[in-house]
Amino acid sequence: MRITPSILNTDFTRLGEAIASIESADAVHIDVMDNHFVPNLTIGLPVVSSIRAATTHMLDIHLMIEDPDQWAPGYAEAGAESVTFHVEAAKAPVRLARELRRLGARVGIGLNPATPVEAVAQILPEVDSVLVMSVEPGFGGQGFLDLVLPKVTQLRRLISQSGLSIWLQMDGGVSMETIERCVQAGADTFVAGSAVFRSDDPDRMVQSLRRAAESTAASRDQVFATTDSNGDGGDPPR
Repeated sequence: MRITPSILNTDFTRLGEAIASIESADAVHIDVMDNHFVPNLTIGLPVVSSIRAATTHMLDIHLMIEDPDQWAPGYAEAGAESVTFHVEAAKAPVRLARELRRLGARVGIGLNPATPVEAVAQILPEVDSVLVMSVEPGFGGQGFLDLVLPKVTQLRRLISQSGLSIWLQMDGGVSMETIERCVQAGADTFVAGSAVFRSDDPDRMVQSLRRAAESTAASRDQVFATTDSNGDGGDPPR
C-alpha cells in the first residue's frame, strides 16, 4: 500500500516545507495542468526541476496536459522516477511509454472517470501503473466518485490475470473515509491531497492512511484470489 500525497493544494510559495512535512510518503505526487486538457493551470517543468533538486523523495508526475507525446519525456529527463500521462490525450501511447522507459522512468497511464478500462487493456504490458481518476480532473478538494470503483475492480482482475507487476493508483477524494473502499475495489496506491495537507500533522495522516489501507488489504486479496480461481466475476465486498 503506497501513499503519494499531491501537493496541488499546498502553498506553492512553501513547497519545500510541504514536501518536508510528509517524510513517510512513498512519493510526492505532482499535478501538471495546462488549462487545455483540464480547466486549471498549475506548474510545469522548471518548477519540477527545482523540486527534484530539493528532495530525494520519489517524484510521481501526473500530466494532465494536451500534448504529453511532446512534453512527457522532459520530466523523465529532469529526474522524475514516475511519469503518468492520460490515454485520452496521448497520440501514440505505446511509443511514448517506451520512450519514458528508455529514459529510466516508470510509466503511468491515466483514465478519467468516464473512460472505460478497454482504453488501456491492450497496452498494460507497456506501463508500470494505471491511475484511475476518482474525481473529474482539474481541481483538488472534490468529492469522491464511487462510480469508478467497478472500473478499479475490473482493472485489478486484468492485472492479476496478466501476471504483470502494475501499480493501481486512485487519485481524487482519497481520505480516511474513502480509502477502505478503494482498497476493497483493488487499488494499492493512493493520491491524497486535501486529506494530508489540511490535517494538523501531514506525516501522521500519511501513516494513518497507509495503516487503514493495509488493514483492509489482506481480506481483499483473499477475495480476488478466490474469485479468480473459481471464475466468479462478482464484485468484492463493500
